[in-house]
Amino acid sequence: MVVVCVALLVLCAANVPSPINVKLKFPESWPIPTYDFTTNPLTAEGIALGRKLFYDPILSSDSIVSCSSCHLSFTAFTHVDHAVSHGVGDSIGTRNSLALMNLAWSRSFMWDGAVNHLDMQALAPINHPDEMGETTAHVVAKLQRTNIYPQLFENVYGDATITGERMLKALSQFELTLISANSKYDRVMQKTEAFTEQETNGYALFKTNCSACHQEPLFTTGEFANNGLPIDTVFNDFGRMLITKDPADSLKFKIPTLRNIEFSFPYMHDGRFKSLRNVLDHYTECIQHSSTLAPELQNGLTLSKNERTDVVAFLLTLSDREFCFNQDHGYPREQ
Repeated sequence: MVVVCVALLVLCAANVPSPINVKLKFPESWPIPTYDFTTNPLTAEGIALGRKLFYDPILSSDSIVSCSSCHLSFTAFTHVDHAVSHGVGDSIGTRNSLALMNLAWSRSFMWDGAVNHLDMQALAPINHPDEMGETTAHVVAKLQRTNIYPQLFENVYGDATITGERMLKALSQFELTLISANSKYDRVMQKTEAFTEQETNGYALFKTNCSACHQEPLFTTGEFANNGLPIDTVFNDFGRMLITKDPADSLKFKIPTLRNIEFSFPYMHDGRFKSLRNVLDHYTECIQHSSTLAPELQNGLTLSKNERTDVVAFLLTLSDREFCFNQDHGYPREQ
């Protein structure tokens, strides 16, 4: 009998096709990703599972909120209809959601860097009472009870066991494929297109005034900085200091990428600015000095109104419509 059972198990395992390996595609000129793919190799099945989980409200306690509720593909994987994120039971958070793209190069996550690995990032919103309001263990149990997920996990991992680690790594696989690298800026760098005169001037001004924090080609250093915003008296959010407890980190927030900035309004960690012009007006006229202010902003930016317009013209060249409207990134409709 034991021999028969073993034989059946071997036969069943043999019927599960091996996952199809996928290599992440990105420009050769870009730096090497910081994500360690040897611990979570990309496969077509893993990416598809992560994509399904990303759009499935089963991850929330009310089965209404999914990852995509705050990270809409058409708007560079963030929300644009309110300043701070909304969660289960009409709860309201304290921060604007970060846009999701080029995450293989990120060393920290969340505005305050509370998470230091992509595979762990989803734990924060899933378990936060004002976001998805769930527990990881209960989400796993719900997934295991469905008719579809055990098979999808088996397709990826070789057996139908669902664990928190497997769920999180599948989510990472999908998110890692969110590569934005086909904006007009990218085509100009590849010498297949050219900036207008205004965009050229804006690019020069950008390199002089903004690139210290928003370094090409990812348009972020991934570091944290105090950019001179007055503290919001409603949220009293001190940013990175809430994690490190170090006063030197007071009012420091993660420097976001500027790629697809056209689509990812409102801006700043609390969504206080609705337009790019508002942002540039802040950096030129409204910097609030404190002991932790970024050194690059000690004297503010000196940009005339026309120069601010030129910088905005350049920033709009970072829009990647192919990325935002890529059907491979959207809701996985049933075939």
